Amino acid sequence: MTLSPALDRLLAAQPPFRPGEVWLAGAGPGGADCLTLGVAAALAAADAVVYDALVDPTVIALAEKAEHHFVGKRGGRPSIKQPAINQLLVDLAGAGKRVLRLKGGDPFLFGRGGDEALALTRAGVPFRVLPGVTAASGAAAAAVIPTTMRGVNKAIILVTGHAAASDDDVDWAALAASGQPMVIYMGLRNLPLITAALLAGGLDPATPAAAVMSATLPDQKVVVSTLGAIAGAVARAGLHAPSLIFIGDIVDLRAQLLPALAP
Repeated sequence: MTLSPALDRLLAAQPPFRPGEVWLAGAGPGGADCLTLGVAAALAAADAVVYDALVDPTVIALAEKAEHHFVGKRGGRPSIKQPAINQLLVDLAGAGKRVLRLKGGDPFLFGRGGDEALALTRAGVPFRVLPGVTAASGAAAAAVIPTTMRGVNKAIILVTGHAAASDDDVDWAALAASGQPMVIYMGLRNLPLITAALLAGGLDPATPAAAVMSATLPDQKVVVSTLGAIAGAVARAGLHAPSLIFIGDIVDLRAQLLPALAP
């Protein structure tokens, strides 16, 4: 049995990608197997792809007939400034191209998709949003950490750790007081500050914690520890971005589930 006829029918039902449009799309957490059908179809139809550093090369390779515009957007490394990216999207659309703005994860979850949608709206450029598997879901599945579990939690907090060293950062004490597990995006560099703030907010140092690097990709690495020790464990393991941090009792479920995980 082949899936090709069924996939052809599903792809044919996708909306047309018209010249002069910009589609803001999520490429998922890394592996090409996390692409949605809509994003796969857009990759095949695009005339220009504007993509971030977190998009895997195997995904970009699917846009065989498109111009490729790399704009960086990885923490701590040189990137094109957001206003310049916005203008690039407007200019490419103005040239009559089908423009695919491709981001890691989901464009509307810590992906600056809202900023770009506003810029396109102000410039009168028609756009569409194609959701992607957000990094939290992809990393949780790849590391076998259920984000919600009956009897364990009733909510999950998704938070960025990018600004943990600044005065306008999130209220980590309030998050600690919520008693709910959290997934921290872009928090690796500031992890010692974040864990200190959560401990000061009342979280137990023995709270389970894990870091997942390069989720869904061949070099994926998972480090499991506790809140009090995770920063040191991550440093010793040599983890680097992109990595997500999971904090809460959901992490303990990983050890129970791993023995039956299919190879």
